[in-house]
Amino acid sequence: MKTLIRRLNGLLSHIPGDVVALALRVFPAMVFFQSGRTKVDGLFSIKDSTYFLFQHEYALPVVPHQLAAVMGTVAEHALPVLLIVGLLARFSALGLLGMTLVIQTFVYPGAWITHGLWAAALLPTVAYGPGRLSLDHLLGLDPQSRPRGSRRKSQAVAR
Repeated sequence: MKTLIRRLNGLLSHIPGDVVALALRVFPAMVFFQSGRTKVDGLFSIKDSTYFLFQHEYALPVVPHQLAAVMGTVAEHALPVLLIVGLLARFSALGLLGMTLVIQTFVYPGAWITHGLWAAALLPTVAYGPGRLSLDHLLGLDPQSRPRGSRRKSQAVAR
């Protein structure tokens, strides 16, 4: 039995980390993107109902509801797209994590399980980067996601 479990664990350990990193970017991003799509008509015309929601249900203590509606709607469109393609991925994940904390604290404090799952999916990108299946990697923008060989070259130049 122990041998079987070890073999299965060995097989599972061959799941590529970059595929896991991509899934950790795509799925929470889609939650936010789909939420953003419900707030607009067409491409970028914010619905009156969105302003109503930010005034009454999503009201924040310091930010005026009109500004919060625009900021939230833009963020729910831009940050997920950046996160999915892996461009400025750590910052995009951090932005969505911040939105999650605001939602948890001020809007739906009873939904901590859902928000915890979002946070758990976003934190690895913030901490470890987007992986090699990202524009950050392709463009060499993330120190832990650099194209192959670029670390050796930069270390050689630094010496």
